[in-house]
Amino acid sequence: QVQLVESGGGLVQAGGSLRLSCAASGHTFSNYAMGWFRQAPGKEREFVAAISGNRLFKYYADSVKGRFTISRDNAKNTVYLQMNSLKPEDTAVYYCAAGSRPTSVTREYDYWGQGTQVTVSS
Repeated sequence: QVQLVESGGGLVQAGGSLRLSCAASGHTFSNYAMGWFRQAPGKEREFVAAISGNRLFKYYADSVKGRFTISRDNAKNTVYLQMNSLKPEDTAVYYCAAGSRPTSVTREYDYWGQGTQVTVSS
């Protein structure tokens, strides 16, 4: 059982930055790969970024590559998503997830946070 709690969402102007955090419970956080996904109204949930438990492997969706950075602090049981140069099309509910490997496939993750709203105004 893993519980994930996201924070850091909010309203930001286009071109601005935002940092999302996801705090995890449990005693084996470093063993989990972590991912970020997002879902806009009327659209499918899409992959954003993922990171392996040992921090050696990172993956990004093409739409955010060069703008977003995923990282983790295993001592704090927390994963982050630094979002720079935000665009209106980044507006969505952002979810963090935990699984056995850093995959882009939603259903391969075992645990999910509640989501946090990110709104980017033009």
